[in-house]
Amino acid sequence: MRTSNIEFEASPDFAGEMDTTDSLKGSREKFFVPRNSDGSEMIYFTGNSLGLQPKTARGYVDQELKDWEVFAVEGHMNAKHPWLPYHEFLTEPMARIIGAKPVETVVMNSLTVNLHLMMVSFYRPSEKRTKIVIEKGAFPSDQYAVGSQIKFHGLDPVKHLIELTPREGESTLRTEDIVESIEREGGVIALVLLGGVNYYTGQAFDMKTITEAAHKAGAIVGFDLAHAAGNLELHLHDWNVDFAVWCSYKYLNAGPGAVAGAFVHERHAEAFDLPRFAGWWGHEKATRFLMGPEFHPIGGAEGWQISNPPILQMAALRASLEAFDEVGMRALREKSVKLTGYLEFLLDQIEDERISIITPKDPMQRGCQLSIRVKDSDKSLFEAITSRGVMADWREPDVIRVAPVPLYNSFSDVYRFVEILKECLKS
Repeated sequence: MRTSNIEFEASPDFAGEMDTTDSLKGSREKFFVPRNSDGSEMIYFTGNSLGLQPKTARGYVDQELKDWEVFAVEGHMNAKHPWLPYHEFLTEPMARIIGAKPVETVVMNSLTVNLHLMMVSFYRPSEKRTKIVIEKGAFPSDQYAVGSQIKFHGLDPVKHLIELTPREGESTLRTEDIVESIEREGGVIALVLLGGVNYYTGQAFDMKTITEAAHKAGAIVGFDLAHAAGNLELHLHDWNVDFAVWCSYKYLNAGPGAVAGAFVHERHAEAFDLPRFAGWWGHEKATRFLMGPEFHPIGGAEGWQISNPPILQMAALRASLEAFDEVGMRALREKSVKLTGYLEFLLDQIEDERISIITPKDPMQRGCQLSIRVKDSDKSLFEAITSRGVMADWREPDVIRVAPVPLYNSFSDVYRFVEILKECLKS
């Protein structure tokens, strides 16, 4: 099979050769890979749930603990990396990952908190425009958040939520069907809110085309990039997306429950008349500590901040963002297409009707994740590969999610995984 000008081969020698010539092979050594009881490295394919720990993260966090020990409250100004502007150290590298300007980017809060803050400002139902468009299989937290926002405005989610559903017999949405739905319902849509990559199927949406269709229909458009940030090459500014939110504990490797981020397009930077839930950290910096009674937001995405940031979490994220900056999203994406393409090639060699891939075959419509559907929802296959040292992910009712991450996974990981899968299918 040929993809990205590479003719794949199902052999350990080929996988080893691909690893030897991989220009990013050194990045794996910058992360801790979990080990089996015999000391061998596990096959870790769950960076779509929790990224691996950068080896430098401990030093970054220890530095802040040391400065807390030495300086106490004066660490806000006198720490090696002063805490008062700490979130600003993350702005430019994060902006590069999402394809944004620094003024459009802020690291803050958690994903769903940020989603609520964005909807407070950008979901403003009018007499005619009241509906929100989401994919029917959106991550549950997004569904809960959207439903609660509709109720907050005194509306019924049953009547004011449009859920996009794949065609009968298909597992993923077609871009033309998404656009057709937006055009058909355009006059009543207030907000289009989709995941950049669907967590279950692994489908990556055409955000540029969807944004154009939503704006043409007169709607605001936002994206949940939980499975896209650090996975896809994004261009949020150029695509004219209104807002986006993401977490940083998946592909961005910032640790469990890590601080999240938000994007607000530059054209909204000075839209101070937008409703927002305000907090003192979003107040203009020059007068923040005058503690005045009136709120004056910072221009740009920073103006949506509420509280001062969690320094220890941000320290861990700094460690990971440095690794991204060393290689860049373009190079990571190029390797990702090859790595996931090789996984697909090997899976296609397995002649067993019990498994099938539901993620789109087109590399432009997916990130690094492939979702393997198991016939009859049989979790025993997942349990079997887990017992053999594979750390993948089971999602009810019938899917094994497998995500070879280009920062730290190898072609040999992919080959070994498929060999284990084949053995488990036979037994």
